[in-house]
Formats: sequence, C-alpha cells, structure tokens
Amino acid sequence: MDFEWVAIALGDVTWITLAFFLGFMARLIGLPPLVGFLATGFVLNAFGITSGETLQKLADLGITLLLFTVGLKLNLKVLIRPQVWAVTVLHTATIIALFGTVIFGLALLNVPLFSGLDIKLSLMLAFALSFSSTVFVVKSLEEKGEMKSLHGRIAIGILVMEDLAAVIFLAASIGKLPSPWALLLFLLIPLRPLFHHLLQKTGHGELLILYGLVLALGGAELFELGGVKDDLGALIMGLLISTHPKSAEMAKSMLGFKDLFLVGFFLSIGMIGQLSMEALIIGLLLGPFVLVKSALFFILMTGFKLRARTSLLATLNLTNYSEFGLIVAAIGVSNGWLEGEWLVVIAIALSLSFVVAAPLNSFDDRIYSQFRAFWMRFQGKERLPDDRLLDMHGVTIAIFGMGRVGSAAYDKMRELQGDTVVGIDLDAELIKKHQLMGRKALHGDPSDADFWDKIEQDHSIELVMLALPNLQANLDALAQLKVISFSGRIAATARYSDEEQRLRQSGATDVFNIYTEAGAGFAEHVEFKNQI
Repeated sequence: MDFEWVAIALGDVTWITLAFFLGFMARLIGLPPLVGFLATGFVLNAFGITSGETLQKLADLGITLLLFTVGLKLNLKVLIRPQVWAVTVLHTATIIALFGTVIFGLALLNVPLFSGLDIKLSLMLAFALSFSSTVFVVKSLEEKGEMKSLHGRIAIGILVMEDLAAVIFLAASIGKLPSPWALLLFLLIPLRPLFHHLLQKTGHGELLILYGLVLALGGAELFELGGVKDDLGALIMGLLISTHPKSAEMAKSMLGFKDLFLVGFFLSIGMIGQLSMEALIIGLLLGPFVLVKSALFFILMTGFKLRARTSLLATLNLTNYSEFGLIVAAIGVSNGWLEGEWLVVIAIALSLSFVVAAPLNSFDDRIYSQFRAFWMRFQGKERLPDDRLLDMHGVTIAIFGMGRVGSAAYDKMRELQGDTVVGIDLDAELIKKHQLMGRKALHGDPSDADFWDKIEQDHSIELVMLALPNLQANLDALAQLKVISFSGRIAATARYSDEEQRLRQSGATDVFNIYTEAGAGFAEHVEFKNQI
C-alpha cells in the first residue's frame, strides 16, 4: 500500500513519528496524548518548520467534525437553562471587564508588547481570553464517558453559547452582516425529516460514515456561503439529526476520523509564528490567569443552584483558553491592530492551559473528594431536581450504565431477584425512557463521591454491576467503592484482555469480557433451543 499521500498531507513522515512518540510519552506519565501533540508542534517550530496549508486544512477538518459530533449529542433544552446562558453571559462580561482593565493598565505602563494598545484592543484581547476550548473539553469528556453527565452537558452548553458569541464577533470584525442568502439556511429545519429518512436507510457500514461527512462538510460549506461561521453549520447539522436513534452510532463511527484530523489541529498550535523570549514570558504569565476564569465559573454555577461537585467538574473542564483566541488575534494582526507576536503569545498561553487542565480533569473526582469540605462551603441548600442525591434504601443489586448491556443485565437480574434491582445512569433522558418502560431506573453518577457517601450510611447493596461506556468510567467507580470500603461483590464489563487485568487490580471481583463472553452466550442460547 502506498502511504505517500499521508506524507504529503502532514508535510513529512517525521511529523507523524514525532507526534506518536511524544503522544505516547504523555500517555505513559498520565497525561492525554494531545499534550504530546502540542509539544510536537513546538519542537517542529523550534527547528523552523511552520504550519503549511495542507496541515491547516486537516486541522480545520478536525474541528468541523468535532463540532458535528457535538451537535449529534446536544440537547437544546440544556441551552435555555439559566445555568448555561446566564452563567455564560455573566462570566464573559466579567472576564472581559477584569482582563481588559489589567491589559490596558499594562499598556499604560508601557510594558513591552502591551504598549500602544488602547482600551478597545485591550477589551478585544480580553474577549479572546474569556473563551474555553471546545476541542479540549469534548475530547476530555469523551475519554471519560461523561458527555451526557450533568456537568458535561452544562460545560458543552456554555461552549455552544460562546460559539454563538464568536459568530457575532466575526461578523462585526469583518464589518458586514451575513449574506441575505443566509435566510435560506432556515430551510434546513423543514428538511430534517429527509435527513432522518436518509440516516435510517444508510445501514451500519461505510455509508453511515460517508453520510456523516456529507452532513458535516456540507453544512459547513452552506453556512460559509451564507456568510456565517462554517463550524456553526457543522454543529447545526449535527443538532438536526441528534434526536434520531442512530445519531449515537454515527458519532461512534466517526470518532476515529475526528481524532486523527484533530492531531493536525494540536500540531498547528505550536507551529504558529516565530517564538521569541518576550512572547514566551508573556504567554507563560498569562497561564495562571486561567484560574481566575475557573474560580468565577465555580462561583456562578453554585450560585445557580448546581451542586458543588457538578460545578467543580464542569469548571475543571472549562479551565483552559480557547483556540478561538488565535482566531481573534489573527483578525487583529491581519487588520494591523495587533503585532504578529500576539499569535505566539496566545498559542503559548493556550498550550500551557491544556497542560494544566489535563491532569486536573484526570483527577477531578479525587480533587473533589479530598477537599470536599472546602467545595461544600459554596453549595447552597436549594438544588436542581436533576442534581440531587439519590435514595437507595432497600436495593440489593445496583447496575451502573443502562445502555444495551446494562439494560439486558437489569432485565435478567430483575427476573431472578425481583424489585430489589435498580439501574443507574448519568444520562437523564435515557433514564426517563427506562422509567416509561417500567424499569426502576435512577439518574446518578457512580464516580460521584457524594452519591457513595449517601448510600454508605444505610444501604443493603450486596452486588454492584458496572456496565459503563469505557474503562476509565469503570475505574472511577471502582475508586469510589474502594474509598467507602464496599464489602460486596463488584462485577465489571471489559472489551479487551488488558482491561480485565486493570479492573481486577482496581477491585473488581468479577470481570465480564463483552466480546469473549458474547460468543459463549450465543452458543449456550443455541444449545438450549436445541434441547427444547
């Protein structure tokens, strides 16, 4: 097979090797591979290699596919919650005012690179720094299987609101409104049944992936022709088919493509502009200011009745700067408002925020558990209906993860053990569907220290079954069970043999390999039918 096209796409096969090596090293020390990809970009930059047109196209394609998959999982009901739109508006306004004042103050003191900035440019830079990274947040939530958790939905909702603000800014920055033809984009709404019909007929193979690419890239192109931000088009197209039962399958089928193209995005960040000592120092100094954003997010979320843990986990996801800051800086540079070095400054600050946020998100439950008394000081007495603790009294078997495997396990255990079985999932919409089907299902998060603390006081649970979407989610739940010294049996699902070993080492008494055991179960089913 000829791999020449890969070398052309990335400029040099060395880039692929270096990205893999540094990404692998990052994984070995407990950091997401994206940290290694960022480091690759800076190493290449140090050797004078800059981002080419093809690499930038790969990066753009990765972001487009990312926003399309976000749309596939987005619920419009989340956006109209005050915990999303009000928090976003208040946070953005406060950060712009605060950061803008600091930047303008440095300009008045004639600090290098800041000197010459007026109040408008100071506020523009503050606006760029007020955003959080959609790429980072979605990657982090997907890796932990928390896209549909309450804190994950709140974080994604805030990012979507920020994207809407980005569209308004971009329209204002180029001094023109969207084309009158943009009104035709509303015709996509009545075409929704057609999109659903085609999705139903695509099957489960390559046509499903190709249809996803058509929708994502076609939506982006249509919005760009209408003078609207193209990435928003990909998001809207994903949203239009998000209610279809096959939308989750489409998102999974496109996961590999999206992750591959996003490597180009992380590489391109470190390859923007020439690195100077002045830009490096200012970029590093901007890094700690991301914690100011975090503190404000946490205060606002708890103020809007979210539980301390929900607020903290959403805040940790949003503890970063956004790639949109680079877009704002690029507009300023192209219009002659800013010096070109600001691109490098924001790229450094962005990369540093990713490096800081990666371990914070990896150990978010531990951060909450160890300092719970401190976080609880900010929690109000009144909380939202879907953010309250659960009552598990009388339950002997708890099944966490009510997807296909968990639902089948629930039905079988209920047949054998009666009504002492309960199913728990962090997807509130999924729980409602199970309740309508007559199942005893509750909305909850197994990695929630508050949840385990609640049932620790008075419970009769003898068996916990973990059928969560990925390995990390199961490991997080096992860690919480170890904290409360749970003495019952713990069964967990795995997909690969190396996962089985890690689950047993983490405390699982029984591990069920879905792929291995499925064949045995199928054979037993056929043999039982033959005996009848």
